[in-house]
Amino acid sequence: MGELKQLQSYLACPRCDKTPLSFDDTGRFGCDACKIEFPDIEGIPWMFADPDASLGEWRNRLQFALQQLGHEIAGLEVELKDKELRALTRRRVERYRKSVEQHRRALQKLLRPVDVQSHSGSYESYLALRTRPPADQGLNTYYANIHRDWAWGEEENEASLKQIRSVLHDHAELGDVLVLGAGAGRLAYDIHKELDCSRLIAMDFNPMLMLVADRMAKGDRLSLYEFPIAPKSLEDDAVLRKLSAPEPAGEDFHLVLGDALRAPFAACSFDTVVTPWLIDIVTEDLPVFAARVNRLLKDNGRWVNFGSLAFADPGRARHYSPEETKAIIAESGFSDPYVSQATIPYMCSPASRHGRQERVFSFCAYKERDALQVPRHKALPDWLVTGKEAVPLTQSFRTQAMTTQIYSFIMSLIDGKRSIEDMAKILEQQKLMTRQEAVPAIRSFLTRMHDDSQRQQGY
Repeated sequence: MGELKQLQSYLACPRCDKTPLSFDDTGRFGCDACKIEFPDIEGIPWMFADPDASLGEWRNRLQFALQQLGHEIAGLEVELKDKELRALTRRRVERYRKSVEQHRRALQKLLRPVDVQSHSGSYESYLALRTRPPADQGLNTYYANIHRDWAWGEEENEASLKQIRSVLHDHAELGDVLVLGAGAGRLAYDIHKELDCSRLIAMDFNPMLMLVADRMAKGDRLSLYEFPIAPKSLEDDAVLRKLSAPEPAGEDFHLVLGDALRAPFAACSFDTVVTPWLIDIVTEDLPVFAARVNRLLKDNGRWVNFGSLAFADPGRARHYSPEETKAIIAESGFSDPYVSQATIPYMCSPASRHGRQERVFSFCAYKERDALQVPRHKALPDWLVTGKEAVPLTQSFRTQAMTTQIYSFIMSLIDGKRSIEDMAKILEQQKLMTRQEAVPAIRSFLTRMHDDSQRQQGY
């Protein structure tokens, strides 16, 4: 509890920005102004703006992931009933099925602090009603990074830290450090152990990654399966990895669960903010996110960035070049950034053929002035969050409603007897479309339905 209390001077309410937060006898932080208490997961503060709702959403996602694994196991068992399987293929699939079963049990144990078992909805319900994770990232999006961080990735981890060093002055004192989007925590751990930090706080929104980081920081060992995308050999499609840190992280290393776009920290709290592989995947425009980083830094504090510039925004104008990125940083209250670019190995697992070389963009910039204040981030509109306001009848909703009605009608025609031609005749009789239009439309729709059913069932 004493270690948690050390965070009190840094944390702020992600709803109203009030600071300091209260800290009670149970070791939980709370905001007296918002009348809200923030839970913790294995001692990691759960600092989301709506903690109960976000915890429920993550429980849904975690339960959905476990049910997907169960569904995959059922599909593998169906495949193994095929008497035509080659002996070597059968051996591989049987081995893979056992690995997935063990992986599912290991995840259940790892995720027990999130109370996954409190949800028991059907697989179909979670498929239809699953919630959107922040920045369109889900539970397993960065699962492979866990193995890179704590099993086989020493070369990549060293290359990442080298890039951080490349934009810092020799013997730089980083002071109080915040790592936003820390993932499974290896870069944060290396910065804490190898560079001159007073205290380091690593934050991510994914509880699975943070639970792994917590175990590693404490000096524990974990065994988890790696499932390479392109295995090098028969034995490499499921590899049991032993995960561990070189040594415990020690004091002044802390983990926080929260959203980088509603970072739960007081203004001007940090001497250094590090953003690894983050600025191009957040949903906010770079100038807005740069202003949020500016707010967290003390005067003359430094912003250190490391990673890609593969901006994912649908608007082409926001796919910023290195030159534009430098200009935006300088316009956001920072000095002209010092930039280093290098090509380093990325996700080159010894069991996979899928690794690549990545050209990373690192910079360091100092806060020279406050940026313009930007409004609090809203991931979803109020009508969707509160459920009390009218749902707007947008053109896209109108189109989707009409499409859904037609698809629903097509599905109602499936009785095990009608062919595509038979259904096309009925659509023509209902004056929905001509038979010539209906046949390819029905075939295309049913093809998608068939493909989806194959993917969902795993066979």
